[in-house]
Amino acid sequence: MSDSVIVARPEGQAQQLMLLFHGVGATALDLVPLGRMLAAEFPEAFIVSVAAPAPSGSGEAGQWFSVLDISEENRPGRVEAALPAFDAAIAGWRKEAGVPRDAVALIGFSQGGIMALESTRDRPAVAGRVVSIAGRFSKLPESPNPDATLHMFHGKLDPVIPYRYTVEAAQHLVAIGADITADVIPHLGHQINEDVADLLIERLRGHLPKRTWEAAMQAAREAGADTD
Repeated sequence: MSDSVIVARPEGQAQQLMLLFHGVGATALDLVPLGRMLAAEFPEAFIVSVAAPAPSGSGEAGQWFSVLDISEENRPGRVEAALPAFDAAIAGWRKEAGVPRDAVALIGFSQGGIMALESTRDRPAVAGRVVSIAGRFSKLPESPNPDATLHMFHGKLDPVIPYRYTVEAAQHLVAIGADITADVIPHLGHQINEDVADLLIERLRGHLPKRTWEAAMQAAREAGADTD
């Protein structure tokens, strides 16, 4: 956690925890501008840009898993091996912020987006909201995660991780009943720009999680039954 950057810390008790996860070959500083935009919109949020634990080349750049000789066959295993450190980082910052799991949002770019998505795949959720920007699943989940809302964003001109991975994932997730939104941004490459940030804020503010809606509908049905 020592190389991570606290972008915003509310004076009182935080109401949300937003954790940003950078891509391979980058540092926590790279996502600080996005964190500052989020802080302006969510003043009660504790916001941290989290540093990946493994070095990537020379200097201060990091990675969650090695991309050396990466393939479709070995990618899932590398991600699985990286998840304990990823989970530990989330648990540590959640303890620091003092918020429940449902108040945590994971926002990952590229490899950070892969890790964020994989934290929801066929395992208990570690956050209520999970955002992937220019990311992908290492393999598609077999079942929906009832405790996580997923938001996926991808540039149509992304030369690093093609946007089809987001389209295919969204189609599959909708088919199995997951809570998912997906946005493909024209003329955008492998990057985060103002359009992505605006869409992200719109989704975080405006999308009512499926589990919240279902709980409200169940409560209404029970209330109606009590008056019969």
